[in-house]
Amino acid sequence: MRETLVLNAGFEPLATVSLRRAVVLVLQDKAVVERAHPGLRVRASAVEMPVPQVIRLCRYVRVPFRQRAPWSRRGVLVRDRHRCAYCGQRATTVDHVVPRAHGGQDTWLNTVAACAADNHRKADRTPEQAGMRLLSRPFEPTPADSLLLALGLDERDWLTAVA
Repeated sequence: MRETLVLNAGFEPLATVSLRRAVVLVLQDKAVVERAHPGLRVRASAVEMPVPQVIRLCRYVRVPFRQRAPWSRRGVLVRDRHRCAYCGQRATTVDHVVPRAHGGQDTWLNTVAACAADNHRKADRTPEQAGMRLLSRPFEPTPADSLLLALGLDERDWLTAVA
């Protein structure tokens, strides 16, 4: 099922919802479609509308401030766009820059996406010890970045759709 990004009235990302929930919010005039999937439409007996990719709430919703995005293996793969941090090929695993055997933790700044071959080649060593170089440095995404990355969007994508 398709996921839809929900923006607050002030255009800050809030969450992702199912296509069904997004359509209900739009039909109840609680949200407006800011960006739709090109060429796709939802049809019912009395209604036809574009399939929403990004919707914006009509009223501002106050949400508790969340300072950090929770770490997860899936989150690391999405953050790195499923590309190996060592060779740039398709990544299927998560590698610890400082191995867990040497005290490395499951944190955003210590984990990168890696292909199985490079993960195996690096083993229980640091990249320097293994003679491997990181193509990009790991970073900690904000909660808003996490939502956008999970949908395959970046900030420019949904800001240009709104303008």
